[in-house]
Amino acid sequence: QVQLVESGGGLVQAGGSLRLSCAASGRSFSNYFMAWFRQAPGKEREFVATISGWNGGTTDYADSVRGRFQISRDNAKNTVYLQMNSLKPEDTAVYYCAARFGLAVARTAPEYSYWGQGTQVTVSS
Repeated sequence: QVQLVESGGGLVQAGGSLRLSCAASGRSFSNYFMAWFRQAPGKEREFVATISGWNGGTTDYADSVRGRFQISRDNAKNTVYLQMNSLKPEDTAVYYCAARFGLAVARTAPEYSYWGQGTQVTVSS
C-alpha cells in the first residue's frame, strides 16, 4: 500500500516555473514506477510524465511537455518531483501523482494503482 501527497502547486505567470513534489509513504517506494497526470476542467485525465523504479533510469513524457518538464525521484526521501519550466496557460490543471508496481512504462491512468489527491496549477497569460 502506498499513500501519496502532492504539494507545490500554485499560480504562476506564463513563462514561469514551478516544482511539484509528491511524498510517498509505505514500503518499497523505490520499486514503484511513479508518474504525473493532469486534469483540466471538462477534460479527461491525461498523462504527463513517468519515471521507472530503482534508479529512475527510464523516463517518458507527453509530447506537450517534453523539453519543458522534467521528472525525477529521490528514493532516500520517498519523493518524486516534477520540474515545470516555460509554463503555458494550457498547462493549467490539477496535477496528480500516481504509482504502480510494474516493469514497463505506462501512460494510461487505469494502469496506476495509487493516486494522490492532486494539487492545482494555474498559469496566467
